[in-house]
Amino acid sequence: MSQEMQVLAKDLHRHYGQYYAVAGVNITLRKGEVLGLLGPNGAGKSTTMKMLTGNLTPDQGEISINGIDLFNEPQVAKKHIGYLPERLPVYCDMTVLEFLRYCAQLRGIARTAQHASIDRALQRCGLGDVSKRLIGNLSKGYQQRVGIAQAILHNPAVIILDEPTVGLDPVQIQEIRHLIRELGEEHSVMLSTHILPEVQALCDRVQIIYQGQTVFEDFLQGLEQRHADCILRLGFEEPIDVKKLQAIESINKIESLGSMRYNVYVEGYQHMGDHLCKLAFAEGWKLTEMTPQTTDLETIFLDLVHREEARA
Repeated sequence: MSQEMQVLAKDLHRHYGQYYAVAGVNITLRKGEVLGLLGPNGAGKSTTMKMLTGNLTPDQGEISINGIDLFNEPQVAKKHIGYLPERLPVYCDMTVLEFLRYCAQLRGIARTAQHASIDRALQRCGLGDVSKRLIGNLSKGYQQRVGIAQAILHNPAVIILDEPTVGLDPVQIQEIRHLIRELGEEHSVMLSTHILPEVQALCDRVQIIYQGQTVFEDFLQGLEQRHADCILRLGFEEPIDVKKLQAIESINKIESLGSMRYNVYVEGYQHMGDHLCKLAFAEGWKLTEMTPQTTDLETIFLDLVHREEARA
């Protein structure tokens, strides 16, 4: 993955009266990266994407696309963006070919280059066999492919997809995910979703948004590893003095599982395993098990959301 920054957004705010849809969100997207913007419905994902694509002006903040200021040079910056909004932007009474020709003209693609651009988009999105059919007569999955085709028609550096698989059946979801993975090999891709498996299947990095703010951001592998280390399952051969475990500052909670086994909830202490081994040796406890408990992304996501609700 390149370190070249293709999207850089700082301190984005957007409010409607007293309601803040987005409040201080920062976004970075590097070349060759797939970023997942994850959050429940109403978290501010679509509002953020509308600002990043120039379809909505933020009340505060800065946005650059491929090093170009979106506010000072909007037409130049938008040439580097391909955008698929949540509501599919297609004309159902046009054929696929007619619609893509129309989009090519809107994009200002030279007439001599239009045929090659359209043909490339048709091939990449698997639309060659249906190019002469009316869009309204296509399945929802194929209509979504048409929406992605118009987004990549001008070969943009950045592709932004808002809920790209919403409303699709399982087979169509797999097909669209495969297409997005292919696009991620040549473009920088940002997608929003409230579907957790989407992030796991597609993304290099995840940014979780809740109530208009970023509550977590990390590479997907790092996110899962960070939370996997937060729970240690301990087993002992004989009863122990649990109060001595509870006295350790970094341990938030100890859950008894019976048969002298415990789940120990740890916060912010990466070497807790070594510390517990030393404590067990010093106390003469016969430690029989120490297992980090893996946490799936759904549990992580819900945990972060519930923490934010508790703080509110």
